[in-house]
Amino acid sequence: MKVDVAELSPVQRKVQIELPPEAVTEKFAHAYRDLGRRVRIKGFRVGKAPRTVLQRMYGDEIAGEVRSHLVEESLGEVIKDHGLQIVSRPEIEANELKEGGPFSFSAVFEVKPAIDVQDYLGVELEKVKVPITDAQVEAALGRLQEGHARLEPVENRDVVRQGDFIALDFEGSIAGKTFDGSKGENYLLQIGSGQALPQFENSLVGLKVGERDNLQVVYPENYPNKEVAGKLVDFNVCVRDLKQKVLPALDDEFAKDHGECASLEELKNKLRTRLEQEVEQYQQEQLKEQVLSKILERHSITPPPAMVERQTRYLMERYDNRGAAESETDETPATTEETKKSFESRAARQIQATLAVEKISQKENVQVSDREVQERVEQLARSAGERASTVREYYGRPEAREDLRAQLVFDRTLSFLVERAHVKEVDPPAPTVDEETKTS
Repeated sequence: MKVDVAELSPVQRKVQIELPPEAVTEKFAHAYRDLGRRVRIKGFRVGKAPRTVLQRMYGDEIAGEVRSHLVEESLGEVIKDHGLQIVSRPEIEANELKEGGPFSFSAVFEVKPAIDVQDYLGVELEKVKVPITDAQVEAALGRLQEGHARLEPVENRDVVRQGDFIALDFEGSIAGKTFDGSKGENYLLQIGSGQALPQFENSLVGLKVGERDNLQVVYPENYPNKEVAGKLVDFNVCVRDLKQKVLPALDDEFAKDHGECASLEELKNKLRTRLEQEVEQYQQEQLKEQVLSKILERHSITPPPAMVERQTRYLMERYDNRGAAESETDETPATTEETKKSFESRAARQIQATLAVEKISQKENVQVSDREVQERVEQLARSAGERASTVREYYGRPEAREDLRAQLVFDRTLSFLVERAHVKEVDPPAPTVDEETKTS
């Protein structure tokens, strides 16, 4: 076999292969022997049909099969022998295939670039000091208190106020055509929560329980539902019930019941520790991003277009799916050209980062065991709740497990680099005039 490997670019190779006549003849012979054992031809026992008969009936099919096998086997051998990390589907150009003669073809494909990573240990990093204040602890305590609030009936009034929870029976219409509603379903809504359109919520203030009223609301021009955007909508509403939020008292009993602590002071300390852990986790992620940026600044890495294209497609699909889930319509938001270019830029950097960290992990022998992969699968399954079996089934596939392993190696390598970096703690930047105004 004659082989020539040409470098068209740092990420593109062209392989030219010529196979000798005897290799072609042997492959044809094998194909016809296999065919003879598989097919039944009238007048002949299985495996006894003459080759001339098989050629007349299946010649074109066998030629195509032989061509595919010759290309696949010889190209795979060359890729392995030359250590090429192929990342795209090869573009094949083949000459005519004739039994008894040589066969040659060329293949063009993309590969991972050769990267010589250096100066990645002892990187200078900055860690911003983020002390946890008493006010932040009190805010966390307030959120915990809110989470255990109760809804109780309002006894001393029957008029809706801001902050009330109301059971609402309503129907919306435009020019007599109904478009939305919950008639008879007692839709629960907190006034001022932003759960519904603010104009609609505000118009409910002052209504009396049990009385049916007609309201008119003008929807914003940029409202997601195009059916009502910029239009005047008539609502027929009736407040069926009125409730208010009652917060539990913040005392030692609250700490025992909802914080698994003996006292309120112990609960506050527990919340402070949790906030400090969250800050530490955030700081570690920021340090990883810093060390990654420093490495990419020091290395020129050409990302293979095929890898960038796949990653861009993934980012766009995730963006569109999230946009569709958040939208009040069933329409998927169209991705603009500007948005697509932004995704392409992000995808290119992500691929550069992946390639650089992959090379470092190889040099430093950073590994993740099968047991650690399985532990991560179980963690993901527990987080998935009712979809746990689906998660386990997905990661039962070898390619999915290897993708997960690669993610774990990537993160472990970044942690390795942060541990060996020179981290300097710095004070947070002084607040701007606008920020001082907001906090005063």
